Amino acid sequence: MTFLEDRDLEDVPTIPEYYKGKTIFITGGTGFMGQALLEKLLYSCTDLDRIYLLIRPKKGVEPKDRLAQLFATKCFDRVRKERPGAFESKVFFIAGDTSEIGLGLSEEDRVMLVNQTNIVFNAAASVRFDDPLKVAVKLNLSSTIQMIELAKHMKNLECFVHVSTSYCNSNRDPVEEIIYLPHSNWRETLEICETMDDHTLSVLTPKYIGEMPNTYVFVKQLAENVVYEYKGKLPLVIMRPSVVISSYREPMPGWIENFNGPMGLIIASGKGILRTLYGDPDITGDFIPVDLAIKGFIAASWIRGTKKLEPTDDIPIYNTCNGSMAFVIHSKNILSYGHKTIESFPLNDMVWSAGGTISGNKYIYFIRVLLLHVLPAILLDSLLWIFGKKTMVLKIQRRIYNANCAIAYYLTQQWTFSNKNYLSLRSKIKAEDFKHFYYVMENVDILNDYIKNCVIGARRYLLKEEDDTLPKARVHYRRINILANLVKYVFYGCTILWIVRTDFVRNLYDNTTN
Repeated sequence: MTFLEDRDLEDVPTIPEYYKGKTIFITGGTGFMGQALLEKLLYSCTDLDRIYLLIRPKKGVEPKDRLAQLFATKCFDRVRKERPGAFESKVFFIAGDTSEIGLGLSEEDRVMLVNQTNIVFNAAASVRFDDPLKVAVKLNLSSTIQMIELAKHMKNLECFVHVSTSYCNSNRDPVEEIIYLPHSNWRETLEICETMDDHTLSVLTPKYIGEMPNTYVFVKQLAENVVYEYKGKLPLVIMRPSVVISSYREPMPGWIENFNGPMGLIIASGKGILRTLYGDPDITGDFIPVDLAIKGFIAASWIRGTKKLEPTDDIPIYNTCNGSMAFVIHSKNILSYGHKTIESFPLNDMVWSAGGTISGNKYIYFIRVLLLHVLPAILLDSLLWIFGKKTMVLKIQRRIYNANCAIAYYLTQQWTFSNKNYLSLRSKIKAEDFKHFYYVMENVDILNDYIKNCVIGARRYLLKEEDDTLPKARVHYRRINILANLVKYVFYGCTILWIVRTDFVRNLYDNTTN
Protein backbone atom coordinates (compact mmCIF):
# COMPACT_ATOMS: atom_id res chain seq x y z
CA MET A 1 0.00 0.00 0.00
CA THR A 2 1.32 3.44 -0.90
CA PHE A 3 0.70 6.69 0.98
CA LEU A 4 -2.07 7.48 -1.53
CA GLU A 5 -4.20 4.51 -0.46
CA ASP A 6 -3.37 4.96 3.22
CA ARG A 7 -5.79 7.84 3.73
CA ASP A 8 -9.49 8.51 4.21
CA LEU A 9 -11.13 8.45 0.76
CA GLU A 10 -14.70 8.89 1.96
CA ASP A 11 -14.99 12.49 0.70
CA VAL A 12 -12.94 11.87 -2.43
CA PRO A 13 -15.04 12.09 -5.63
CA THR A 14 -15.71 9.06 -7.79
CA ILE A 15 -13.48 8.56 -10.81
CA PRO A 16 -15.94 10.07 -13.36
CA GLU A 17 -16.57 12.98 -10.98
CA TYR A 18 -12.86 13.59 -10.66
CA TYR A 19 -12.38 13.56 -14.44
CA LYS A 20 -15.28 15.95 -15.04
CA GLY A 21 -14.00 19.08 -16.78
CA LYS A 22 -10.41 17.84 -16.91
CA THR A 23 -7.98 18.35 -19.80
CA ILE A 24 -5.79 15.35 -20.58
CA PHE A 25 -2.60 15.08 -22.61
CA ILE A 26 -1.63 11.64 -23.97
CA THR A 27 1.50 10.52 -25.77
CA GLY A 28 1.39 7.15 -27.51
CA GLY A 29 -2.35 7.55 -28.06
CA THR A 30 -2.24 5.82 -31.44
CA GLY A 31 -0.60 2.68 -30.02
CA PHE A 32 -2.23 -0.42 -28.60
CA MET A 33 -2.50 0.74 -24.99
CA GLY A 34 -3.04 4.35 -26.02
CA GLN A 35 -6.11 3.46 -28.06
CA ALA A 36 -7.57 1.43 -25.20
CA LEU A 37 -6.92 4.31 -22.78
CA LEU A 38 -8.51 6.87 -25.08
CA GLU A 39 -11.57 4.71 -25.68
CA LYS A 40 -12.07 3.98 -21.98
CA LEU A 41 -11.79 7.64 -20.99
CA LEU A 42 -14.34 8.67 -23.60
CA TYR A 43 -16.72 5.89 -22.66
CA SER A 44 -16.54 5.94 -18.85
CA CYS A 45 -15.47 9.54 -18.14
CA THR A 46 -17.51 11.28 -20.80
CA ASP A 47 -17.79 14.55 -18.90
CA LEU A 48 -14.07 15.27 -19.22
CA ASP A 49 -13.38 18.51 -21.06
CA ARG A 50 -10.95 17.42 -23.76
CA ILE A 51 -8.10 15.10 -24.67
CA TYR A 52 -5.02 16.16 -26.61
CA LEU A 53 -3.11 13.46 -28.49
CA LEU A 54 0.48 14.04 -29.55
CA ILE A 55 0.62 12.70 -33.12
CA ARG A 56 3.48 12.80 -35.61
CA PRO A 57 3.31 12.45 -39.38
CA LYS A 58 3.86 8.82 -40.38
CA LYS A 59 4.50 7.35 -43.82
CA GLY A 60 3.27 10.51 -45.50
CA VAL A 61 0.05 10.67 -43.45
CA GLU A 62 -0.46 13.93 -41.58
CA PRO A 63 -1.58 14.03 -37.91
CA LYS A 64 -5.08 15.22 -38.81
CA ASP A 65 -5.59 12.25 -41.13
CA ARG A 66 -4.08 9.83 -38.61
CA LEU A 67 -6.60 11.02 -36.03
CA ALA A 68 -9.45 10.37 -38.47
CA GLN A 69 -8.05 6.91 -39.23
CA LEU A 70 -7.82 6.21 -35.51
CA PHE A 71 -11.46 7.03 -34.88
CA ALA A 72 -12.52 4.82 -37.81
CA THR A 73 -11.03 1.69 -36.21
CA LYS A 74 -13.07 -1.06 -34.55
CA CYS A 75 -11.75 -0.02 -31.15
CA PHE A 76 -14.16 2.92 -31.09
CA ASP A 77 -17.30 1.08 -32.23
CA ARG A 78 -18.71 1.25 -28.70
CA VAL A 79 -18.03 4.98 -28.37
CA ARG A 80 -19.59 5.74 -31.77
CA LYS A 81 -22.71 3.78 -30.82
CA GLU A 82 -23.21 4.67 -27.16
CA ARG A 83 -21.38 8.01 -26.83
CA PRO A 84 -22.15 9.70 -30.17
CA GLY A 85 -20.17 12.86 -30.77
CA ALA A 86 -17.80 12.30 -27.83
CA PHE A 87 -14.72 11.64 -29.95
CA GLU A 88 -15.36 14.48 -32.43
CA SER A 89 -16.03 17.06 -29.71
CA LYS A 90 -13.42 16.08 -27.13
CA VAL A 91 -10.38 14.62 -28.92
CA PHE A 92 -7.86 16.90 -30.63
CA PHE A 93 -4.46 16.26 -32.14
CA ILE A 94 -1.29 18.20 -31.46
CA ALA A 95 1.41 17.84 -34.08
CA GLY A 96 4.66 16.74 -32.50
CA ASP A 97 7.15 13.96 -31.96
CA THR A 98 8.48 12.65 -28.64
CA SER A 99 11.86 11.93 -30.25
CA GLU A 100 12.43 15.61 -31.08
CA ILE A 101 13.77 18.40 -28.89
CA GLY A 102 10.86 20.10 -27.18
CA LEU A 103 8.62 17.27 -28.46
CA GLY A 104 8.47 19.11 -31.80
CA LEU A 105 5.72 21.34 -30.43
CA SER A 106 4.85 24.73 -31.83
CA GLU A 107 5.08 27.60 -29.35
CA GLU A 108 1.32 28.04 -29.48
CA ASP A 109 0.66 24.38 -28.64
CA ARG A 110 3.23 24.41 -25.86
CA VAL A 111 1.61 27.43 -24.20
CA MET A 112 -1.82 25.80 -24.49
CA LEU A 113 -0.63 22.56 -22.86
CA VAL A 114 1.16 24.46 -20.08
CA ASN A 115 -1.97 26.46 -19.25
CA GLN A 116 -4.69 23.83 -19.68
CA THR A 117 -3.37 20.33 -18.88
CA ASN A 118 -4.53 18.61 -15.68
CA ILE A 119 -3.53 14.97 -16.34
CA VAL A 120 -0.70 13.50 -18.43
CA PHE A 121 -0.36 9.91 -19.63
CA ASN A 122 3.14 9.37 -20.99
CA ALA A 123 2.63 6.11 -22.90
CA ALA A 124 4.75 6.67 -26.01
CA ALA A 125 7.55 4.14 -26.45
CA SER A 126 9.34 1.91 -28.90
CA VAL A 127 8.95 -1.70 -27.76
CA ARG A 128 11.50 -3.14 -30.16
CA PHE A 129 14.07 -5.23 -28.28
CA ASP A 130 16.70 -4.95 -31.00
CA ASP A 131 16.85 -1.17 -31.42
CA PRO A 132 20.42 0.20 -31.46
CA LEU A 133 21.23 1.87 -28.16
CA LYS A 134 21.24 5.35 -29.69
CA VAL A 135 17.76 4.80 -31.14
CA ALA A 136 16.40 3.31 -27.91
CA VAL A 137 17.77 6.25 -25.93
CA LYS A 138 16.20 8.74 -28.30
CA LEU A 139 12.77 7.09 -28.28
CA ASN A 140 12.47 5.92 -24.67
CA LEU A 141 14.80 8.09 -22.59
CA SER A 142 15.10 11.48 -24.27
CA SER A 143 11.33 11.49 -24.82
CA THR A 144 10.74 11.01 -21.09
CA ILE A 145 13.14 13.85 -20.30
CA GLN A 146 11.29 16.12 -22.73
CA MET A 147 7.92 15.20 -21.18
CA ILE A 148 9.18 15.91 -17.66
CA GLU A 149 10.55 19.28 -18.80
CA LEU A 150 7.14 20.16 -20.20
CA ALA A 151 5.34 18.94 -17.07
CA LYS A 152 7.53 21.17 -14.86
CA HIS A 153 5.87 24.21 -16.41
CA MET A 154 2.26 22.97 -16.38
CA LYS A 155 0.31 25.30 -14.12
CA ASN A 156 -2.59 23.01 -13.26
CA LEU A 157 -0.97 19.57 -13.34
CA GLU A 158 -2.65 17.12 -10.94
CA CYS A 159 -1.14 13.82 -12.10
CA PHE A 160 1.58 12.61 -14.47
CA VAL A 161 1.34 8.87 -15.24
CA HIS A 162 4.56 7.44 -16.63
CA VAL A 163 4.11 4.07 -18.36
CA SER A 164 7.12 1.83 -17.86
CA THR A 165 7.33 -1.99 -17.93
CA SER A 166 7.52 -4.74 -15.32
CA TYR A 167 10.61 -6.05 -17.12
CA CYS A 168 12.74 -2.91 -16.77
CA ASN A 169 14.35 -4.65 -13.79
CA SER A 170 14.57 -8.09 -15.37
CA ASN A 171 18.03 -8.54 -13.90
CA ARG A 172 16.31 -9.02 -10.55
CA ASP A 173 13.94 -11.58 -9.07
CA PRO A 174 11.60 -10.98 -7.37
CA VAL A 175 10.69 -7.55 -8.73
CA GLU A 176 9.11 -5.34 -6.07
CA GLU A 177 7.15 -2.11 -6.56
CA ILE A 178 10.15 0.08 -5.78
CA ILE A 179 12.79 2.01 -7.69
CA TYR A 180 16.02 0.05 -8.12
CA LEU A 181 19.44 1.53 -8.67
CA PRO A 182 20.01 1.79 -12.43
CA HIS A 183 22.60 -0.23 -14.26
CA SER A 184 24.09 3.03 -15.55
CA ASN A 185 23.76 6.78 -15.12
CA TRP A 186 21.20 8.23 -17.51
CA ARG A 187 23.13 11.47 -18.02
CA GLU A 188 26.28 9.54 -18.86
CA THR A 189 24.29 7.36 -21.30
CA LEU A 190 22.92 10.44 -23.05
CA GLU A 191 26.41 11.88 -23.41
CA ILE A 192 27.83 8.63 -24.79
CA CYS A 193 25.06 8.38 -27.39
CA GLU A 194 25.57 12.00 -28.42
CA THR A 195 29.36 11.80 -28.79
CA MET A 196 30.17 8.25 -29.91
CA ASP A 197 29.91 7.11 -33.53
CA ASP A 198 27.33 4.46 -34.43
CA HIS A 199 29.77 1.65 -35.21
CA THR A 200 31.79 1.99 -32.00
CA LEU A 201 28.62 2.28 -29.93
CA SER A 202 27.19 -0.83 -31.57
CA VAL A 203 30.31 -2.82 -30.70
CA LEU A 204 30.36 -1.59 -27.11
CA THR A 205 26.60 -1.90 -26.42
CA PRO A 206 26.60 -5.52 -25.11
CA LYS A 207 29.36 -4.62 -22.65
CA TYR A 208 27.71 -1.34 -21.65
CA ILE A 209 24.23 -2.71 -20.91
CA GLY A 210 25.80 -5.62 -19.01
CA GLU A 211 23.33 -8.06 -17.49
CA MET A 212 20.33 -6.30 -19.02
CA PRO A 213 19.00 -8.47 -21.88
CA ASN A 214 18.40 -5.73 -24.46
CA THR A 215 18.45 -1.99 -25.06
CA TYR A 216 14.69 -1.67 -24.49
CA VAL A 217 14.63 -2.68 -20.81
CA PHE A 218 18.01 -1.03 -20.20
CA VAL A 219 16.69 2.35 -21.35
CA LYS A 220 13.27 1.95 -19.70
CA GLN A 221 15.07 1.45 -16.38
CA LEU A 222 16.99 4.70 -16.93
CA ALA A 223 13.75 6.51 -17.79
CA GLU A 224 12.23 5.46 -14.47
CA ASN A 225 15.18 7.01 -12.67
CA VAL A 226 14.70 10.24 -14.59
CA VAL A 227 11.11 10.34 -13.34
CA TYR A 228 12.12 9.46 -9.79
CA GLU A 229 14.42 12.48 -9.54
CA TYR A 230 11.27 14.63 -9.41
CA LYS A 231 9.89 12.95 -6.30
CA GLY A 232 7.99 15.55 -4.27
CA LYS A 233 8.28 18.08 -7.10
CA LEU A 234 5.70 16.68 -9.53
CA PRO A 235 2.56 14.55 -8.91
CA LEU A 236 4.01 11.44 -10.50
CA VAL A 237 2.88 7.82 -10.76
CA ILE A 238 4.83 4.97 -12.40
CA MET A 239 2.84 2.13 -13.97
CA ARG A 240 4.68 -1.07 -14.91
CA PRO A 241 2.53 -3.30 -17.13
CA SER A 242 3.84 -6.78 -17.89
CA VAL A 243 3.06 -8.47 -21.24
CA VAL A 244 -0.06 -6.67 -22.44
CA ILE A 245 -2.43 -8.95 -24.36
CA SER A 246 -5.92 -8.97 -25.89
CA SER A 247 -8.76 -7.34 -23.99
CA TYR A 248 -10.83 -9.36 -21.56
CA ARG A 249 -14.09 -7.43 -21.96
CA GLU A 250 -13.53 -3.82 -23.14
CA PRO A 251 -13.97 -2.22 -25.60
CA MET A 252 -15.04 -5.69 -26.78
CA PRO A 253 -13.83 -9.18 -25.86
CA GLY A 254 -10.62 -10.20 -27.62
CA TRP A 255 -9.78 -6.80 -29.09
CA ILE A 256 -6.13 -6.46 -30.09
CA GLU A 257 -4.19 -4.09 -32.30
CA ASN A 258 -0.81 -5.72 -32.94
CA PHE A 259 0.90 -9.09 -33.40
CA ASN A 260 3.20 -8.70 -30.38
CA GLY A 261 3.06 -11.23 -27.56
CA PRO A 262 1.46 -14.66 -27.41
CA MET A 263 -1.37 -13.78 -29.80
CA GLY A 264 1.13 -13.41 -32.64
CA LEU A 265 2.45 -16.90 -31.88
CA ILE A 266 -1.06 -18.37 -31.87
CA ILE A 267 -1.87 -16.75 -35.21
CA ALA A 268 1.38 -17.92 -36.82
CA SER A 269 0.85 -21.48 -35.60
CA GLY A 270 -2.84 -21.31 -36.50
CA LYS A 271 -1.91 -20.41 -40.06
CA GLY A 272 0.42 -23.41 -40.12
CA ILE A 273 3.54 -21.27 -40.49
CA LEU A 274 4.99 -21.60 -36.98
CA ARG A 275 5.90 -25.22 -36.20
CA THR A 276 8.49 -24.84 -33.47
CA LEU A 277 9.48 -22.28 -30.87
CA TYR A 278 12.46 -22.02 -28.56
CA GLY A 279 11.57 -21.56 -24.90
CA ASP A 280 11.01 -23.30 -21.59
CA PRO A 281 7.60 -25.02 -21.83
CA ASP A 282 7.19 -25.17 -18.05
CA ILE A 283 7.52 -21.50 -17.11
CA THR A 284 4.50 -19.27 -16.57
CA GLY A 285 4.30 -15.97 -18.38
CA ASP A 286 2.92 -12.86 -16.72
CA PHE A 287 0.18 -11.47 -18.93
CA ILE A 288 -2.24 -8.61 -18.38
CA PRO A 289 -5.30 -8.00 -20.61
CA VAL A 290 -5.12 -4.47 -21.97
CA ASP A 291 -8.45 -3.32 -20.54
CA LEU A 292 -7.48 -4.39 -17.00
CA ALA A 293 -4.18 -2.51 -17.28
CA ILE A 294 -5.98 0.62 -18.49
CA LYS A 295 -8.41 0.50 -15.57
CA GLY A 296 -5.36 0.52 -13.32
CA PHE A 297 -3.92 3.55 -15.15
CA ILE A 298 -7.12 5.54 -14.69
CA ALA A 299 -7.55 4.52 -11.05
CA ALA A 300 -3.93 5.49 -10.31
CA SER A 301 -4.37 8.92 -11.89
CA TRP A 302 -7.54 9.40 -9.83
CA ILE A 303 -5.97 8.51 -6.49
CA ARG A 304 -2.88 10.65 -7.17
CA GLY A 305 -4.89 13.55 -8.59
CA THR A 306 -7.18 13.74 -5.56
CA LYS A 307 -4.29 14.41 -3.19
CA LYS A 308 -2.46 17.71 -3.06
CA LEU A 309 1.25 17.33 -3.82
CA GLU A 310 3.56 17.74 -0.84
CA PRO A 311 7.39 17.83 -0.85
CA THR A 312 7.51 14.67 1.27
CA ASP A 313 5.42 12.65 -1.20
CA ASP A 314 7.04 9.57 -2.67
CA ILE A 315 6.26 8.30 -6.18
CA PRO A 316 3.81 5.37 -6.11
CA ILE A 317 4.82 2.45 -8.31
CA TYR A 318 2.35 -0.17 -9.51
CA ASN A 319 3.44 -3.43 -11.10
CA THR A 320 0.44 -3.64 -13.41
CA CYS A 321 0.62 -7.35 -13.87
CA ASN A 322 -0.99 -10.68 -13.06
CA GLY A 323 1.32 -11.34 -10.13
CA SER A 324 -0.82 -13.10 -7.52
CA MET A 325 -4.15 -12.78 -9.36
CA ALA A 326 -4.09 -16.42 -10.51
CA PHE A 327 -4.31 -15.70 -14.24
CA VAL A 328 -1.73 -18.40 -14.98
CA ILE A 329 -0.80 -19.62 -18.46
CA HIS A 330 2.15 -22.00 -18.86
CA SER A 331 4.24 -21.53 -21.97
CA LYS A 332 3.43 -25.06 -23.14
CA ASN A 333 -0.29 -24.21 -22.99
CA ILE A 334 -0.16 -20.99 -25.01
CA LEU A 335 -0.11 -22.79 -28.35
CA SER A 336 -2.19 -25.80 -27.28
CA TYR A 337 -5.01 -23.58 -25.98
CA GLY A 338 -4.94 -21.65 -29.23
CA HIS A 339 -5.03 -24.85 -31.31
CA LYS A 340 -8.08 -26.15 -29.45
CA THR A 341 -9.94 -22.92 -30.17
CA ILE A 342 -8.82 -22.83 -33.79
CA GLU A 343 -10.48 -26.21 -34.30
CA SER A 344 -13.81 -24.38 -33.94
CA PHE A 345 -12.72 -20.99 -35.29
CA PRO A 346 -10.08 -21.71 -37.95
CA LEU A 347 -8.21 -18.92 -39.71
CA ASN A 348 -8.64 -18.29 -43.42
CA ASP A 349 -6.11 -19.56 -45.97
CA MET A 350 -4.18 -21.87 -43.66
CA VAL A 351 -1.06 -23.11 -45.44
CA TRP A 352 -0.83 -26.17 -43.19
CA SER A 353 -2.55 -27.66 -40.16
CA ALA A 354 -2.47 -25.72 -36.89
CA GLY A 355 0.38 -26.97 -34.78
CA GLY A 356 3.70 -26.24 -33.21
CA THR A 357 5.62 -27.11 -30.09
CA ILE A 358 7.90 -25.30 -27.65
CA SER A 359 11.35 -26.81 -27.25
CA GLY A 360 13.74 -26.06 -24.41
CA ASN A 361 16.69 -27.69 -26.18
CA LYS A 362 18.49 -25.40 -28.63
CA TYR A 363 19.87 -28.22 -30.75
CA ILE A 364 16.47 -29.87 -31.17
CA TYR A 365 15.00 -26.44 -31.90
CA PHE A 366 17.54 -25.76 -34.67
CA ILE A 367 16.88 -29.16 -36.25
CA ARG A 368 13.14 -28.49 -36.18
CA VAL A 369 13.63 -25.04 -37.69
CA LEU A 370 15.59 -26.59 -40.56
CA LEU A 371 13.11 -29.43 -41.18
CA LEU A 372 9.81 -27.71 -40.40
CA HIS A 373 10.47 -24.09 -41.32
CA VAL A 374 13.31 -23.67 -43.78
CA LEU A 375 12.86 -26.69 -46.09
CA PRO A 376 9.05 -26.30 -46.48
CA ALA A 377 9.56 -22.56 -47.06
CA ILE A 378 12.04 -23.24 -49.85
CA LEU A 379 9.59 -25.72 -51.39
CA LEU A 380 6.65 -23.31 -51.24
CA ASP A 381 8.70 -20.40 -52.56
CA SER A 382 9.88 -22.59 -55.42
CA LEU A 383 6.27 -23.37 -56.32
CA LEU A 384 5.37 -19.67 -56.11
CA TRP A 385 8.31 -18.84 -58.39
CA ILE A 386 7.29 -21.50 -60.91
CA PHE A 387 3.77 -20.08 -61.09
CA GLY A 388 5.03 -16.53 -61.43
CA LYS A 389 4.03 -15.42 -57.93
CA LYS A 390 6.00 -13.35 -55.44
CA THR A 391 8.16 -15.50 -53.14
CA MET A 392 7.64 -14.66 -49.46
CA VAL A 393 7.50 -17.78 -47.27
CA LEU A 394 11.23 -17.97 -46.54
CA LYS A 395 11.20 -14.27 -45.72
CA ILE A 396 8.35 -14.82 -43.27
CA GLN A 397 10.21 -17.71 -41.65
CA ARG A 398 13.29 -15.53 -41.29
CA ARG A 399 11.18 -12.95 -39.46
CA ILE A 400 9.72 -15.61 -37.19
CA TYR A 401 13.20 -16.89 -36.37
CA ASN A 402 14.51 -13.37 -35.62
CA ALA A 403 11.47 -12.67 -33.45
CA ASN A 404 12.03 -15.89 -31.52
CA CYS A 405 15.66 -14.92 -30.94
CA ALA A 406 14.55 -11.50 -29.66
CA ILE A 407 12.06 -12.91 -27.12
CA ALA A 408 13.96 -16.11 -26.22
CA TYR A 409 15.26 -14.50 -23.02
CA TYR A 410 11.68 -14.00 -21.83
CA LEU A 411 10.61 -17.48 -22.90
CA THR A 412 13.35 -19.14 -20.87
CA GLN A 413 13.29 -17.07 -17.66
CA GLN A 414 10.85 -16.94 -14.77
CA TRP A 415 10.14 -13.83 -12.68
CA THR A 416 8.04 -13.13 -9.64
CA PHE A 417 6.40 -9.73 -9.79
CA SER A 418 4.98 -8.29 -6.60
CA ASN A 419 1.72 -6.42 -7.25
CA LYS A 420 0.66 -5.54 -3.71
CA ASN A 421 0.26 -1.86 -4.57
CA TYR A 422 -1.75 -2.70 -7.67
CA LEU A 423 -4.12 -4.87 -5.62
CA SER A 424 -4.31 -2.26 -2.87
CA LEU A 425 -5.27 0.35 -5.45
CA ARG A 426 -8.26 -1.65 -6.66
CA SER A 427 -9.41 -2.17 -3.07
CA LYS A 428 -9.83 1.61 -2.76
CA ILE A 429 -12.07 1.97 -5.79
CA LYS A 430 -15.48 3.16 -4.66
CA ALA A 431 -18.52 0.91 -4.99
CA GLU A 432 -20.05 3.33 -7.50
CA ASP A 433 -17.03 2.80 -9.77
CA PHE A 434 -16.90 -1.00 -9.61
CA LYS A 435 -18.76 -1.53 -12.86
CA HIS A 436 -16.41 0.59 -14.96
CA PHE A 437 -13.06 0.52 -13.16
CA TYR A 438 -12.68 -2.47 -10.85
CA TYR A 439 -10.19 -4.96 -12.32
CA VAL A 440 -10.22 -8.65 -11.49
CA MET A 441 -8.47 -11.62 -13.13
CA GLU A 442 -9.27 -14.29 -10.59
CA ASN A 443 -11.72 -16.98 -11.71
CA VAL A 444 -11.25 -16.23 -15.42
CA ASP A 445 -11.96 -19.30 -17.58
CA ILE A 446 -8.75 -19.07 -19.61
CA LEU A 447 -9.49 -21.72 -22.26
CA ASN A 448 -13.24 -21.58 -22.79
CA ASP A 449 -13.69 -17.87 -22.33
CA TYR A 450 -10.55 -15.78 -22.65
CA ILE A 451 -8.49 -17.67 -25.27
CA LYS A 452 -11.63 -18.33 -27.31
CA ASN A 453 -12.35 -14.60 -27.48
CA CYS A 454 -8.68 -13.89 -28.25
CA VAL A 455 -8.72 -16.13 -31.34
CA ILE A 456 -12.04 -14.73 -32.53
CA GLY A 457 -10.71 -11.21 -31.91
CA ALA A 458 -7.53 -11.95 -33.85
CA ARG A 459 -9.64 -13.06 -36.84
CA ARG A 460 -11.73 -9.90 -36.72
CA TYR A 461 -9.35 -7.15 -35.68
CA LEU A 462 -5.89 -8.27 -36.75
CA LEU A 463 -6.48 -10.45 -39.81
CA LYS A 464 -9.66 -8.59 -40.88
CA GLU A 465 -11.44 -11.91 -41.48
CA GLU A 466 -15.20 -11.52 -41.39
CA ASP A 467 -17.34 -13.97 -39.41
CA ASP A 468 -19.21 -15.05 -42.54
CA THR A 469 -15.97 -16.62 -43.85
CA LEU A 470 -15.98 -19.19 -41.03
CA PRO A 471 -17.90 -21.94 -42.96
CA LYS A 472 -15.40 -21.76 -45.82
CA ALA A 473 -12.48 -21.67 -43.34
CA ARG A 474 -13.78 -24.81 -41.60
CA VAL A 475 -13.98 -26.69 -44.92
CA HIS A 476 -10.42 -25.63 -45.75
CA TYR A 477 -9.31 -26.58 -42.23
CA ARG A 478 -10.62 -30.14 -42.65
CA ARG A 479 -8.97 -30.51 -46.05
CA ILE A 480 -5.64 -29.24 -44.75
CA ASN A 481 -5.80 -31.66 -41.82
CA ILE A 482 -6.49 -34.59 -44.17
CA LEU A 483 -3.57 -33.56 -46.37
CA ALA A 484 -1.27 -33.04 -43.37
CA ASN A 485 -2.12 -36.46 -41.95
CA LEU A 486 -1.64 -38.07 -45.35
CA VAL A 487 1.79 -36.50 -45.76
CA LYS A 488 2.71 -37.46 -42.19
CA TYR A 489 1.75 -41.10 -42.63
CA VAL A 490 3.44 -41.34 -46.02
CA PHE A 491 6.59 -39.83 -44.49
CA TYR A 492 6.51 -42.28 -41.56
CA GLY A 493 5.84 -45.18 -43.92
CA CYS A 494 8.71 -44.26 -46.23
CA THR A 495 11.01 -43.78 -43.25
CA ILE A 496 10.14 -47.23 -41.85
CA LEU A 497 10.52 -48.80 -45.29
CA TRP A 498 13.93 -47.19 -45.75
CA ILE A 499 15.06 -48.42 -42.32
CA VAL A 500 13.82 -51.94 -43.01
CA ARG A 501 15.70 -52.06 -46.32
CA THR A 502 19.05 -50.95 -44.89
CA ASP A 503 21.88 -53.50 -44.76
CA PHE A 504 22.05 -53.18 -40.98
CA VAL A 505 18.43 -54.29 -40.48
CA ARG A 506 18.78 -57.05 -43.10
CA ASN A 507 21.90 -58.44 -41.41
CA LEU A 508 20.22 -58.16 -38.02
CA TYR A 509 17.21 -60.08 -39.35
CA ASP A 510 19.38 -62.79 -40.94
CA ASN A 511 21.43 -63.22 -37.77
CA THR A 512 18.28 -63.44 -35.66
CA THR A 513 16.60 -66.05 -37.87
CA ASN A 514 19.80 -68.11 -38.13
